[in-house]
Amino acid sequence: MTFDPKDWYAFKELVAHATGWPMDTLHVMVGVLLQLFFAAVLRRSIARPAPWLIVLALELANEVYDLWFERWPDLAMQLGEGLRDILGTMILPTVLLLVARRWPGLLAGRR
Repeated sequence: MTFDPKDWYAFKELVAHATGWPMDTLHVMVGVLLQLFFAAVLRRSIARPAPWLIVLALELANEVYDLWFERWPDLAMQLGEGLRDILGTMILPTVLLLVARRWPGLLAGRR
């Protein structure tokens, strides 16, 4: 069985249609879920950069895929949407990383 790059786009569309959520919402949720997933798999705290970096790498790969396989008539608009996707995906994982590093008691219920 081989992977057709168009399958990734079809999968993303399937998830968006099945949930009824906009792609922007999915980016936000998937970013946080992946950060937590990779922290658990790597047995690392979300205060460590590794889970965050993996999410960033995957999001950048997703945006490269979008640029490569989805051709918009206006490249500037496509690049702007890609940047919005990166920011939307990474803002909450970044907040979690910073809070876990600077104020870990806030996450643990301690002052």
